[in-house]
Amino acid sequence: MSIYVALLAGCVLTMILGKFVLAELRKLKAGQEIRQDGPTWHNSKAGTPTMGGIAFILGSGIVTFACGWQQMLAGDFAHLYVYLFALIFGLIGFVDDYRKVRQHQNEGLTAKQKFALQLLAAVVFLCLMRYEGLLTNDLYIPFINVTVNWIVYLIFAAFVIVGCVNSVNLTDGIDGLASSVTAVVMAFFMGAAMIWKFTTLGIFSSALCGSLVGFYALYNRHPAKCFMGDTGSLFLGGAVAALAFAFDMPLVLIPVGIIYILETLSDIIQVGYFKATHGKRFFKMAPLHHHLERCGWSEVKIVTVFVSITAVFCLLAYCGIRGRYL
Repeated sequence: MSIYVALLAGCVLTMILGKFVLAELRKLKAGQEIRQDGPTWHNSKAGTPTMGGIAFILGSGIVTFACGWQQMLAGDFAHLYVYLFALIFGLIGFVDDYRKVRQHQNEGLTAKQKFALQLLAAVVFLCLMRYEGLLTNDLYIPFINVTVNWIVYLIFAAFVIVGCVNSVNLTDGIDGLASSVTAVVMAFFMGAAMIWKFTTLGIFSSALCGSLVGFYALYNRHPAKCFMGDTGSLFLGGAVAALAFAFDMPLVLIPVGIIYILETLSDIIQVGYFKATHGKRFFKMAPLHHHLERCGWSEVKIVTVFVSITAVFCLLAYCGIRGRYL
């Protein structure tokens, strides 16, 4: 019951908080700066309030604590660890966004600064999860477990987390894309938690799922009234990665995060092809959602297709892993 309550409460609370957050962002003139090398047709979005992810970060956090306090009293802090880990990434994004707003340009923290902070957060989280006995060095593939050396596993896990976080960040390029796709991913984790009786993880997943639905419905769907900014997208990336490891199934990120992966691969292919051919482009523009825009797809169509693909792959992921805890 607490999982369903968290889902509804997350949605309603984020809708309410969003009004206050949006008002404050407008007062601060926290408008989005459009990258000079970005799509020119997005220039009309310049000035749209950014850092709106604060709304669903607060909404999901309040609901997670409110609905999960009994589990914490019983000594189960899994949802707390996951939320706080995601929050650290959200704070990194907030610093990045704030510097952009203050400097009125689309550059905040350097790539090296972001990577160092994200890698440090990932290592601390993994060590904490191992210390608490919530993480094993097994890589679950349907029907089999592959045990990996702990040091190798931790190195692998740290880079998977950083990669996942930045892939979600890269996906946040058009109205409602990252929020809607990640809402479906959270629904997957919510369903898995209910079946496998991971109540605390289910509370966090459902709270964030509901919060994203509320944020998307009122503020982020096309035409967006507010962008989540790196504050929101890095938080979401941290949440997705943390849940995969909290469920002790990091490889589940491959199917459920298929859109994140495709977006990142398109960027890597574009850069590699550009360098290899001395100036030619494989895609009309990277990442993938911008290529599709150049092909004539509307933002609404892209979001609809990407959400549908995510839903199908989440269903396939469930079918592949449902026997692990049953």
